Amino acid sequence: MENWRDYQRVLLPNIPDFHKIEVYEAHDGYKALRAAITEEKWTPKTVVDEVKKANIRGRGGAGFNAGLKWSFMPPKKEGVPRYLACNGDESEPGTCKDRRIFEYNPHAIIEGAIIACYAMEMDAAYIYIRGEYGDWIDMMQKALDDTYAKGYAGKNIFGSNISIDVYLHRGAGAYICGEETSLMESLEGKRPYPRSKPPFPAQFGLWGKPTTINNVETLSHVPMVMRNGADWYLSIGAATNPGPVLYGISGHVNRPGLYEYPSGMLITDLIYKVAGGIRGGKKIKAVVPGGSSVPILTAEMIEGVKMDADSLRAAGSMLGTAGMCVLDEDTDMVKFLLRVAKFYDHESCGQCTPCREGTGWFVKVLKKIDAGQGTTRDLDLLLELCDTMEGRTVCALADAAAWPVRNTVKRFRAEFEARVRPELVAIG
Repeated sequence: MENWRDYQRVLLPNIPDFHKIEVYEAHDGYKALRAAITEEKWTPKTVVDEVKKANIRGRGGAGFNAGLKWSFMPPKKEGVPRYLACNGDESEPGTCKDRRIFEYNPHAIIEGAIIACYAMEMDAAYIYIRGEYGDWIDMMQKALDDTYAKGYAGKNIFGSNISIDVYLHRGAGAYICGEETSLMESLEGKRPYPRSKPPFPAQFGLWGKPTTINNVETLSHVPMVMRNGADWYLSIGAATNPGPVLYGISGHVNRPGLYEYPSGMLITDLIYKVAGGIRGGKKIKAVVPGGSSVPILTAEMIEGVKMDADSLRAAGSMLGTAGMCVLDEDTDMVKFLLRVAKFYDHESCGQCTPCREGTGWFVKVLKKIDAGQGTTRDLDLLLELCDTMEGRTVCALADAAAWPVRNTVKRFRAEFEARVRPELVAIG
């Protein structure tokens, strides 16, 4: 992105009081919703087609085309309600993007959710917010109350026969609630155990009815696509992963924070030109590009790599939530990995044996290595545990726990080997 310095923020614009509905309206807020519902050219199908053409790739980690996901909803049946679940339960370490939208641009989420409901002929949207986000839940409730007061949500929107309700739901305080089927279980008042798939949410979702789940940042892109068109959106950032991205940059940098720039930014530009470089003038040791679960990259692996799904996949990692954690040359990789492993051990719901037991074994083995009591066999055991866990559970938490272990041990093998002693083999 050669012209990234000239980029004008559109998701978190530099406009005072943009969270207030009057200010949002003054800058074309809710015009996209009005157009979708009142203009003849915007039918549910044409809205889905426009969002699909824009290729808004899910900002919750999976990176799936939002419009294509919408198109999976079955035809509407009379008397059968349909729902949208808006996932704002961001609990991935290193991720803080949704919180900023709740605070500075809440109406983009609400408008995007209502447009999505119109496009998929849904009755209601449930915005599920991380339970620890008490202040941000209050902010969103105020924005939602104002939306109802203006008549943008509820019965007969803009005098039409379209009625769509929007509800806020406080999360259950667990990382697993961010998994889409766990989120639905939590919304239904149950313990958030992930569901087996199939059936998929589009066929059997909330209360057994057709449901789509989108990340709140994904939905906040919808109004700008409807206002400006898919071609405008496609002109921003990487060709195959377009649009603005909220980059969360944490770790050993001089200016940690959340920054909005086009997708496809060079990792090195984000670290050195945006975040002010490594603190103390030290060298980079590693970068976790998209939240704690994605594979770690060594300093050598990040050269020329861009922050978009395809570039990172080719480099051996993933974009995830674009929550980048930068580690300097003094980082103890054993302690770093132990800290990550403790998180996943704590947050495993315990439903599946490979995850419940495997995450605990990660912690036990890494503690042993950190204490100087490990052997080379323990390194192999960690990798064997990854193979035992990955792809063998109801949801992807086991994968999320295994990926950092496998890639950190493999990519920093020499550092781990320096902390263990050779395995002694008895003879005779």
